[in-house]
Amino acid sequence: MLETLTQGFTTARERLQGVRELSDENVGEALASVRASLLEADVDFAVVKEFLARVRERALGEKVKTRVRDKSGKVLRATPGQHFVAICQEELIALMGPVDTRLARDAKGATSVMLLGLQGVGKTTIAAKLARHLQRQDKKVLLVAADVYRPAAVLQLQQLGQRIGVEVHAGESGESAQSICRSAAERAKRQGFDAIVYDTAGRLAIDDELMQELEEIRAQVAPANVLLVCDSLMGRDAVNVAKAFSERLTLDGLILTKLDGDARGGAALAVKAVTGVPIKFLGTGEAVDRIETFRPEGLASRILGMGDIVGLVEDFEQVVDEHEAEAAEEDAERILRGNFGMDDLLKQLRMIQRLGPLRDVMAKMPGFGKLAEHVDEGELAKVQAMIQSMTPGERKTPDVIDRSRASRIARGSGRQQSEVSDLVKRFRQMREMMAMLGGGAGAGGAGGLLSRIPGFGRMAGAGGIDPSMLSGLGAPTGGARAISATAEARRRQVAKKKRKDARKARKKGRKR
Repeated sequence: MLETLTQGFTTARERLQGVRELSDENVGEALASVRASLLEADVDFAVVKEFLARVRERALGEKVKTRVRDKSGKVLRATPGQHFVAICQEELIALMGPVDTRLARDAKGATSVMLLGLQGVGKTTIAAKLARHLQRQDKKVLLVAADVYRPAAVLQLQQLGQRIGVEVHAGESGESAQSICRSAAERAKRQGFDAIVYDTAGRLAIDDELMQELEEIRAQVAPANVLLVCDSLMGRDAVNVAKAFSERLTLDGLILTKLDGDARGGAALAVKAVTGVPIKFLGTGEAVDRIETFRPEGLASRILGMGDIVGLVEDFEQVVDEHEAEAAEEDAERILRGNFGMDDLLKQLRMIQRLGPLRDVMAKMPGFGKLAEHVDEGELAKVQAMIQSMTPGERKTPDVIDRSRASRIARGSGRQQSEVSDLVKRFRQMREMMAMLGGGAGAGGAGGLLSRIPGFGRMAGAGGIDPSMLSGLGAPTGGARAISATAEARRRQVAKKKRKDARKARKKGRKR
């Protein structure tokens, strides 16, 4: 994801390593690399030109502070190259933001969303993902199948709705999309739905008939949010489509799909600058829960190869409840004392899998952006197969695994004996490292691979349970961030619980 953009900024950072001051010459060389990657990523030329001009002006016009203090008051040394990267990050955030990802409510108090877009961009899948997103906020959601032209569109939405437990409103044969949406709005009000998502029809190209239908639907149901769905793989064409739609209909935001398969990322960077319409959500996979609220700072950080710890925390919160987070922290304390076995490792690996594809998880880890594209998704499955082929005693005390036992485990898991021996060897190294560093590690220490998410927060500096240590990808490289994600996750969980309790209280009050 976004390798083209990341490569240009990485090259620029490398060009400035060791320089004592930023000059017109070295800044020009760094920006040349950035310019090449932006254009290759299919970013609009006018956007590229303006972005580079702002970065150059600030890089040469601002005084570089070689010493800065962090929030704790500790003095940190900053290089001219780091100053340049900081400017790039701030300008990338400004280019893509600001954005308010909250969905508005309509006059009836419901969170109503109308989805638009060309055919084939993934509107129906996004409708289900958005319904799942609203469902997690304790909303009673109604999906509306208003695409009456595409074969099997209604059936697809019904199947997705059934999978996530959301009702789908479909019209009678031959009923118009306008009539279907109107009756769905009346049903939502009558049956107490507090969220409704309209999945409208698309075309292979924008035409007056399509736009007129969409305008009529909007006039009749008055949705609080009109969101355009765009395929990020279209690059500059996605920006042009967004511009064409925004000229006919007032858009409240965009949803970019298939960003996980986009090596360029031009649409994500340029669409806000060209259309003025903010990105609100990102579709990053096929599963119905693979939708992210868009954070310009998170994407900017990933483009610069610095990961996205806050995004990783949000992923963690989606799959782990408060009790699991507390249990994970207790496990982390025990692991840091070097007191753990293969069962603990298996538990942590399964937790990683719940966060999503391994390559997406690693892409959000500081220092691991480059490795993410080379991750073998099957590595965790191989490790799990070997651990599951061990006896309870072998899992608890892997040191007892000799060549004979390794041969038996290999046969049971379909792996080679050497792979089992290598797993045991790496496990011993990990356990020794944990025991050695555990005494000085804490939630506020230097960050390792998973040191900033709940369950791994107490492993700061130790690198956490690092799947790369098992698959041969290399040792953790650190990449400390300014926040403790463990504390951040706890704070967010408490706030989330308060919001949930408040919503329940309001509903209870309305019933009375």
